[in-house]
Amino acid sequence: MPIIKVILFALFLINPYLAFAEQNSHQNIVKQLHVPAGFTLSIFADNLPNARSLALGDNGVVFVGTGTEGAVYAVQDSNSDGVADQRYIIASGLTMPNGLAYKNDTLYVAEVNRIVRFDRISQQLANPPKPVVVYDQFPSEQHHGWKYLRFGPDNKLYTTVGAPCNICEPEKPIYSSLVRLNADGSGFEILARGIRSSVGFDWQPETDALFFNDNGRDYMGDDLPLDELNQWTTTGEHFGFPYCHGGDIADPDIAADKTCRQFTPPVWKFKAHVTPLGLRFYRGKQFPDEFKNQLFVAEHGSWNRSEPQGYRVVLVKFKQSKPVAEQVFIDGWLTKTGKVLGRPVDILEMPDGSLLISDDKRGVIYKVEHKGNHG
Repeated sequence: MPIIKVILFALFLINPYLAFAEQNSHQNIVKQLHVPAGFTLSIFADNLPNARSLALGDNGVVFVGTGTEGAVYAVQDSNSDGVADQRYIIASGLTMPNGLAYKNDTLYVAEVNRIVRFDRISQQLANPPKPVVVYDQFPSEQHHGWKYLRFGPDNKLYTTVGAPCNICEPEKPIYSSLVRLNADGSGFEILARGIRSSVGFDWQPETDALFFNDNGRDYMGDDLPLDELNQWTTTGEHFGFPYCHGGDIADPDIAADKTCRQFTPPVWKFKAHVTPLGLRFYRGKQFPDEFKNQLFVAEHGSWNRSEPQGYRVVLVKFKQSKPVAEQVFIDGWLTKTGKVLGRPVDILEMPDGSLLISDDKRGVIYKVEHKGNHG
């Protein structure tokens, strides 16, 4: 017993130093990241293993979904100093609870095969309620099974169901689809198909048009196929998977008698294997006017490529409601020697116009602010 007590006491003494060392490590990473002139980057929250999708609650509470970690967190900057000082675990032991949506003091969480909700959550952060099942008819396959979740302008819940494979003809219509349903789980409908793996979408401020990413198939080489940004406009649209990639490349294994002309092409093409995930149109006033209504995209980074690429946040520039250019906004997570320092996942705009960016490799959330003059 005395030895155990000594060990426990030693761990108690060491723990603060470990926390300090981890925080110092995150700060060193921030110093290696590059942001445009006038912008600053800082650590908003850490100790969030596998942090992925983000959703904004009331009073500045930020909810954080995860993948394999199976947890949902909440963090809050209660003293408005730019750093979260409150951290809560809303749930654990869930099945890849990646997607989050918040409305009317209720947190909705998308697991692989279901959507659950946590009622009156802002009043119960420290002692969360048990989840209530909203909808549980999604497939249970974990391959591309994690979901993004958002409320649309019509107050319906939107999500996607990925393909259960790298490349295949899904057996059921639910696979590789964009879907929506009412907040109570009723009114389920499939809006579009041919979407391999989408883990990010947003509605354009000026038009309410829905833009979503799609990650291209693997094992077609370093530079094919290109990852996609798509625009959904009509129920029943088909965006090509598995027959056509990037709008003009027939699949070498499955195309069969299909042609790319049969499908809706992407409105923008990213580089191959950069893995675009979370995306947000900028609606705030803190950033310079040139960023207004432009699209930030988190590129999680490649794995199926001899030389990795992605690992950055880009800005897709729009003109007359259409994407026309792409430029790097933040990079440095991938070093010149090929070392991966972090992997950006999702982007969230805060009420003051700053941006939060999650990183599932480091388990942190970064904060991006603009300090210069802007109109």
